[in-house]
Amino acid sequence: MSASLNRKKSAFENEMGSKPKIVIVGAGFGGLTAAKKLRSIKADITLVDQRNYHLFQPLLYQVATAGLSPADIAWPIRSIVARQKNLRVLMRSVTNVDVDKQQLDTDGGSVPYDYLILAPGARHSYFGNDDWETDAPGLKSIEDATEIRRRVLSAFEMAESSEDPYEQRCLLTFVVVGGGPTGVEMAGAIAELSRHALTCDFSHIDPSSTRVVLIEGSDRLLAGFNELLSTKAKSSLERLGVQILTGVRVDGVDNRGVNFGDDRISSRTVIWAAGVKAAPAARWLGVSSDDRAERVIVNADLSVPGLENIYVIGDAALHHSQDGKATPGIAPAAKQMGEYVAAQIKQKVNPVAKKQPSDASETAFRYRHHGSLATIGRKSAVIDFGRTRLSGSVAWLIWGVAHIYFLIGIKNKTSVVLSWLWDYATFERGARLITGSPPEALPANSVSEQESEVRRVA
Repeated sequence: MSASLNRKKSAFENEMGSKPKIVIVGAGFGGLTAAKKLRSIKADITLVDQRNYHLFQPLLYQVATAGLSPADIAWPIRSIVARQKNLRVLMRSVTNVDVDKQQLDTDGGSVPYDYLILAPGARHSYFGNDDWETDAPGLKSIEDATEIRRRVLSAFEMAESSEDPYEQRCLLTFVVVGGGPTGVEMAGAIAELSRHALTCDFSHIDPSSTRVVLIEGSDRLLAGFNELLSTKAKSSLERLGVQILTGVRVDGVDNRGVNFGDDRISSRTVIWAAGVKAAPAARWLGVSSDDRAERVIVNADLSVPGLENIYVIGDAALHHSQDGKATPGIAPAAKQMGEYVAAQIKQKVNPVAKKQPSDASETAFRYRHHGSLATIGRKSAVIDFGRTRLSGSVAWLIWGVAHIYFLIGIKNKTSVVLSWLWDYATFERGARLITGSPPEALPANSVSEQESEVRRVA
């Protein structure tokens, strides 16, 4: 048996040595698209990810607010690429890229490459205040979503058992920092959760009295959308009871609330949706980045300057189109980048497969923006397709269809549709599970001087 395995291993290594080696880091939208587009190429492809599943991040907020379970928006990577014979999957964490030896260093050993595609995604950014993460978790992973769900649902449970009216108010105050799509969707979902799904669950508190505050540093919500749609989104949130503060920058976060200037909001649950920071691809490559989000500045063809066999795509790439605008860090852009880079590598591996363009500019990546979408709650969303802009129930239906379309697998699509239909008909949230240890209640007298002042005037 051992000799047979050794012969198979030797044959595999010989085969690996005879073909170009393509390594892809990250099984998000960009990396997975690139891998699938390379399924017909005569090369050995290795897909590396620190997790064993592909995650549909646009619906993470629904996991965080008990609308969906994690399994509804995630799918095992190996199942997705099971029929792709030229690809293997490694569940590892990247530690470095050795550009001289052309190998990817991971916590499970090194992986050699001829072509490297880095699509590691991004995490939330606290703009130099990383210590805030403990008290204000962001939303980029399933772990983040289940942690936020735990905090949100635990707040209601702790308020139910508290006899201190002020502590109840603090527990039933939820602050969302950041007025982009994630922040808007989170604030609307928490408002709906408290005013519909939980109204009959408690006897000592009134969940409908929950205060949801959305804080945005700029002068309006959804800055990437048309101004009229931003106004409509604001109106929809206010109808749900969300308090909106624009032009406000948070300068302090702790386990009792947030500070901004001389003001403070007391809250036991703060959610961060104010910024993102790229995974450390620039550090792995040893390249400098002046970008605030620490993205790798790439060439027009998405390759790294001076390292033309290495490509960076998705949230980790800073790419400017011909009009000078940066390609946005959204799923459609990552998918387009993945498809484009796969075509570039195909051309390099088999240069006679396609006639070379006469003009070098023809090879530049061009992002095609198909529109922006954000939901605000039940039967309300905004959609910006450029010339076509919609809001209200029609936009909500289009938002739902678009998200279901991009989910992977019939099972996931069916599960999400059934969950949404049930929630719509009954106002229920079926995934109201508190996992992990609930947060410890703070002593009633553990209130700062600043908070005492707020307590007197609030």
